[in-house]
Amino acid sequence: MVIEVLKSKIHRARVTQAELNYVGSITIDEDLIDAANIIPNEKVQIVNNNNGARFETYVIKGERGSGTICLNGATARLAQVGDIVIIMSYAYMEPEEARIYKPILVFPDSDNKLIG
Repeated sequence: MVIEVLKSKIHRARVTQAELNYVGSITIDEDLIDAANIIPNEKVQIVNNNNGARFETYVIKGERGSGTICLNGATARLAQVGDIVIIMSYAYMEPEEARIYKPILVFPDSDNKLIG
């Protein structure tokens, strides 16, 4: 048996753009996805702290150091620029591995830059 557990999280990032006329996805600054061990095209769950929306999409690599958090396509309707979101990725693991696995937690500053 395998279970799905939190692999990594970008906690309280600020939405910088919302582009409705795009195919779909979320564009994330490459510094943040590297720090969170998320890869381009990986499925992520997003929680909007401002309105309670929860949704899934896939990641597009954004310009390194830009602080970009851009919701594309239909997801642009689920957040406004300035909203605070939590971006989470998950992995399947055997329960024994899951018990000892420590998720990667990234806490960006108010400009979506890495702290420390």
